[in-house]
Amino acid sequence: MQEALVKFKSRYWPDHLLGEILSKRWTETAIPMIVLIVVAIALSRAIPGFLSPGSLSDTARQAGEIGFVVLGIALVVIVGGIDLSVGSMFALCDFCALYCLNVLNWPVPAVIVATIACGALLGSINGILIGYLRLRAFITTLITLIIFRSAYDLLLVGNSVKIASSMPDFPLWDFIGGGDVFGIPSVALLYILVAIFGHIFLTRLRPGWHITAIGGSRRSAYNSGIPVRRTIALCYVASGALTAIGALFFAARLGTVGGDVGIGLEVTVLTATVLGGITLGGGKGSVAKALAGTLIVLLITNGLTTLSVRGGYNRMVLASILLVAAMIDIRWLKNRNRIISKVYVAPAYHYLPPPPPTEIGKGGPFEQNDKLRDVSLIGLGKIEAPEDVILDRHDNLYAGSRHGDIMKFHAPDYTRMEVFAHIGGQPLGMAFDRNDNLYCCIGGMGLYRIAPDGKVEKATDETNRSIWSVNDDSRLRLADDLDIADDGRIFFSEATVRYEMDEWPVDGLEARGNGRIICYDPNTNTTRTVLRGLKFPNGIAIASDRQSILFAETFGCSIKRYWFDGPKSGKVEVVMDNLPGYPDNINLASDGNYWLALVGMRSPALDLAWRMPDFRRRMGKRLPVDEWLFPNINTGCVVKFNEQGQILESFWDLSGANHPMITSMREHRGHLYLGGIANNRIGRYKLDGADPNFVQYDKRWGKQP
Repeated sequence: MQEALVKFKSRYWPDHLLGEILSKRWTETAIPMIVLIVVAIALSRAIPGFLSPGSLSDTARQAGEIGFVVLGIALVVIVGGIDLSVGSMFALCDFCALYCLNVLNWPVPAVIVATIACGALLGSINGILIGYLRLRAFITTLITLIIFRSAYDLLLVGNSVKIASSMPDFPLWDFIGGGDVFGIPSVALLYILVAIFGHIFLTRLRPGWHITAIGGSRRSAYNSGIPVRRTIALCYVASGALTAIGALFFAARLGTVGGDVGIGLEVTVLTATVLGGITLGGGKGSVAKALAGTLIVLLITNGLTTLSVRGGYNRMVLASILLVAAMIDIRWLKNRNRIISKVYVAPAYHYLPPPPPTEIGKGGPFEQNDKLRDVSLIGLGKIEAPEDVILDRHDNLYAGSRHGDIMKFHAPDYTRMEVFAHIGGQPLGMAFDRNDNLYCCIGGMGLYRIAPDGKVEKATDETNRSIWSVNDDSRLRLADDLDIADDGRIFFSEATVRYEMDEWPVDGLEARGNGRIICYDPNTNTTRTVLRGLKFPNGIAIASDRQSILFAETFGCSIKRYWFDGPKSGKVEVVMDNLPGYPDNINLASDGNYWLALVGMRSPALDLAWRMPDFRRRMGKRLPVDEWLFPNINTGCVVKFNEQGQILESFWDLSGANHPMITSMREHRGHLYLGGIANNRIGRYKLDGADPNFVQYDKRWGKQP
């Protein structure tokens, strides 16, 4: 009963889903959007007609005006600063626009240029003081707030009557203040265009990346060669210009100046910035967050105004919201990784029946022997982590290295070696196509193609995303092994969609089924996922019918068969299950059967731990990775099996002296070549009775040496 409850909890309790959601950056935007929807629904129910078309049009005009200011201050916050002077700048730019238009009688285009230039000039004062002179942003902008507000008050004394007494008639000015296109206010249209550019700027352009980098770590950005001072100064200039645009639309809509213009605006825009999820610590933020925060604040402000709440209380409410939002922002930023770590790694219940016997004297197809004791060694101490090995039709031997190279050992004695290709990632499974191109799965990078002359090309590094996955599983994280069908399609395994190359033990800790089988078609250059939910899928081999593949499910201790063509297309059948070890690569044998590497052997303690997800969770949190329960990798084993799942022969290295961890093997001209991701050599074993003329390349593609 208790085990049934553990199984139910590990399968249906959504802790891993919660961890997946919280770890995604888009949730930081989704939360403000949810708050926005809740606020809109609550106010629409409390105030009749609050979301009517006319009300929404007025809200859009105000949102555009304030939204430009929020975009500007968001840019400053992302770069790691703050600007308390935006309200005073807004008032000065409003005065500049109306003075140039009503008193100086300038044309509207000149007024627009002058107003934006005024905002940029005011912003440059903050930029020079903070960016180049390295003054504290908070104190500096607090001082410029006072200076700008004093200048505005002085300018009002002699000019407010002149501005109010003049009523110029300019159609363009009227369009700026109250015009629309298909019912959409002009300010909202311009805001949308600027917001789209802002999104592209922050997420796709190098200057935007520089801003984020500076906000994340100013010293690291400086050490990376980013012009930190200039970038910070330009952010304040841009903030001033965006504030001027908002003030320009405000001036065109109301056409007046007054002592209260811009009062409290800094509280409003800071509240919008923080409510939108733009962290005050810098380094994180987006245009979508700024928009969400603007709408939330504006809806709350308009709602309170409609409910006849006085302006003082209105600002008090905004200040209180800002305080609460800042507290949440700081606490979440401090504890986010800790919260995610508690729920992200979520081991599942995983039952394995008792394994078949392997002990000497008990008989059975897996009975231990020491046939691999006398394996000859190739490249001892000259190569590291040859996870897979392969030979071409000229008998040359290829193997990957953890240094990101594919090494070539020249026939016939394999004593001379050279770097065949440098890729940069860990080479895993390999296969030749009929044109002598070597396809290779690269951990963390995807599927790559190496031409006969050593030229490296990317084949694919992404596939179609699952619509049911919270995790963005389109990028290939751990492409593992592959084989090539007769029509050129390449089927390869991806061991996990949740963890990176160096995190694969964590996926084993979970045993949740995060892997998949993917098909890449070089004829159409398309990639698609054909099978999901597998527990660390690994070795791939095209079956004899040429319409299906055999693949290993490592942590499932099983071999399965998947039909990609023919009458059984899409079906999956179990070929072997309950293996005594954890299967890795699969390759063709000379007699039409298959070789299989067992990368590690099962143990009673680990079999028990698979059924105890809470124990594995605690183990993962409290112990370093090298102290976790692992399969017994000190005993290497290779077996031969047929498509009916019968074990025909087994080869063991009981002492672990030559190949304690075998991850791959290739039969070639009567020998078995052995690879191991934890080894520093390649093994070569003479097979009794094997076909001395068998070359897997020729067998597959019909070419003769």
